[in-house]
Formats: sequence, structure tokens, C-alpha cells
Amino acid sequence: MGRTTRRAGGALAVGAAVAGLGAGASWLWRHQADIAFSRPVNEWAFTHMSTVLPTESVPRAATPRPLPSEPGLPDFTYEHAGERRTLADLHIRTHTTGFAVLHRGVLVREEYPGRFASRAARFQLFSLTKSVTSMLLGIALEEGALGSTADKVVCYVPGLAGSAYDGVTVEDLLHMSSGVEFVEDYADPESSFARFERAVSGGGSLLDVVRSLPRTAEPGGTFNYSTVDSQVLGWVLEGATGLPLSRYAHSRLWSRIGAERDAYYFLTRGRPRTALGGGSFNASVRDMARVGLLMARGGELDGQRIVPASWVERSRGVDAPHLAVGALGTDFPGHYGYANQWWTLAGERRAFTGIGIHGQYLWVDPDADLVVVKTSAWNTAEDEGRDAETVAALSALVRHVEARG
Repeated sequence: MGRTTRRAGGALAVGAAVAGLGAGASWLWRHQADIAFSRPVNEWAFTHMSTVLPTESVPRAATPRPLPSEPGLPDFTYEHAGERRTLADLHIRTHTTGFAVLHRGVLVREEYPGRFASRAARFQLFSLTKSVTSMLLGIALEEGALGSTADKVVCYVPGLAGSAYDGVTVEDLLHMSSGVEFVEDYADPESSFARFERAVSGGGSLLDVVRSLPRTAEPGGTFNYSTVDSQVLGWVLEGATGLPLSRYAHSRLWSRIGAERDAYYFLTRGRPRTALGGGSFNASVRDMARVGLLMARGGELDGQRIVPASWVERSRGVDAPHLAVGALGTDFPGHYGYANQWWTLAGERRAFTGIGIHGQYLWVDPDADLVVVKTSAWNTAEDEGRDAETVAALSALVRHVEARG
């Protein structure tokens, strides 16, 4: 999520997918982004990344955690733009592909309107990956693999010594406040994002791209949404734990939440292949509901502490003026703040959400013990209108569920 002129991360994943399918056809190469982002092709691409890119699996749990189901919400409506609308309206208007509502650990709604969606499908989650990376970092900190969020990035990624990331802390990265310039402008073929994308899909060096970025602000005080900050966080995690993201995600998260489906990260084409800590995680709707339940329950599930409670708390918002709701700048909707690789929401409830471009949401309201997973296939990476309607609908859904008890 970021500037309305950019398609952050979408071309990076789907462009690579179409490139793989193109078998060298020059026309397809020139028009790959337009094709991949057009409906319904994007619905196929967002559920079939494993067929067109290298991947690393995150195996399911040996014993899946049950998700009891009591279908409900038949009378739910929400108001937006002066109209009363239903969930069916939301799905049509915002191109929902998968949807689940978990209240007090019970599935009260589950549906898959997408053409290629199903309970078994693994959805490309784009920048929702960032929130998963954050959870893994919190676990690594609790285990002692990561010393402190005040640690310098280069302690874990020595290849960044002498770059703009030299002197940046893990804390700075978690809040997108590294001070390193990265503009995810897909329309500009010479932009830093375009160079990053080419390195991912064309076999170049991500490290070289990251090392080339300049510093434009002092670390810690300026918000700049950056997939590269999250990429560096993934490298920090791998350097601290000595494990690739996929293996650490399996042993510390996926196996512990009782995931019922294998998840996976897609990898860069160039070697050494690497997962993207900021955008290459693919998982089922139900398993992301389990992730949300873990966060709604303060990092504990079925009596097992998985994520530190303090880490969940900071994901609901931190005391930093430049990260407050409405303070992120004119490029971002005023109903969001940011903290710990999560988007924070206004109000005393301190609900929060992971967001991926093209309409991916993991909405967590701990006070209501409610989680909503919404996967989508928007034509554009960002859509202020569809985002505003989704936020209105999910906010109303929380009120509706609480009123019903």
C-alpha cells in the first residue's frame, strides 16, 4: 500500500509469473503487466504462483487445529456512500475472492466468490507477508536469536555495510522509518522499484539494488512505505536464526497454529534464490484466519505462547507521532497509521490489519475476539474507493457481531 500511482509488489510477483508463461513471446513480455492485472487473469495468477515461480514450502501442521463452524451473519448490512449494502454487494464491488469471519474462534462466515478460489487454494498475499515477517521477528526476539530491535541491521546482514542501511536499526525497519529512499513507482522503468522488480524476476542481484539506494532522511523519524525495508527485515531474520524464512515460519508459526494447508514463499529467479520478506507468502484463507486468531488472542493459542504478548501490543500502535493514524502523509488514507509492519486503525479499540495490494486484508480486533480474512483481485494495486468501502464494511461487521453477542 502506498502512492496511488504505483503498483507495488504486484508486478514483482505477477509480472514474473506471466514472464514465465510467455515462453519468450515479445508481445506478451511487453504487455505482461496489463494482462496479469486484468480480470479474471489476475484471479488465476493470485492463486497459482507455485506453478510459475520457484517456491519453498512451509509445511502444514502434523495435526491441524480445528476451526468449528456455525454459519451466520445472514442479516448483516453496512452503510457506505449513502447506501445500505450486503456482504454480497461488498464481494461484487471489491472483487472478493476469499472471505472468512472468525468470532471467538468459530467460523461464522466462509465463502469463496473467486473463479479459482476455494478452501484449498493458496492466495498470493502480497504485503500481508510483511505482517507475517514481523510475527516471526517477535518470536526470534523472544527466543534470543535476535538480540534487540535496537540492533543494527548490518550485524545480521553484513553485506549492507557501507550502504544507506549502515546505521539503521531493526526498530527503524519495523516502522518503515529507515530513512532510505525507495519509491515503488512501477510506471517509471528507471525507478528503484522497477530495478528491484527486474532483479526478482530477471535473475539480478537484490543485494546490489538495495546497496545502491541513497539515504534521504535520518533513521527513525520519517515514514516511507518500502518493500525493501521489509526485504531487509527478512534478511535480518535469516541472519539471526541461520534458517531460511520458510523453515523458520514452519517450525515457529505454521506448525504451532495448526495450519491445515502447506503455505509457500515464491523465490527470486536469480541464485542464490531468496524469499521476499515483504511480499511472497502464499497461504489459504483458513490458515490466515488462524494467524489472525493468534494475534487477536495476544499471541497465545490453546494455552501455548507463540508470539510475545508485548509484540502483539506494539503491533496495535506505538507512541510515535509520525506513525499515528492520519499522520502518514497524503499518499495514504487517513484512517490508517502504521506500526511493526501492521496498519493501525483509529479509535480506542486499537484494532489493526495486515494489508496486501489488490485487496488483501487480515483484520484483527482483539476486543471483539474477531478476525476477518479477505482476499481480492482488484484491477489496480491500490484503490482508495474499494479500500474505504472495505474498511466501512469490516468496521460495521465488528459492531454487528458484538451487538449479536
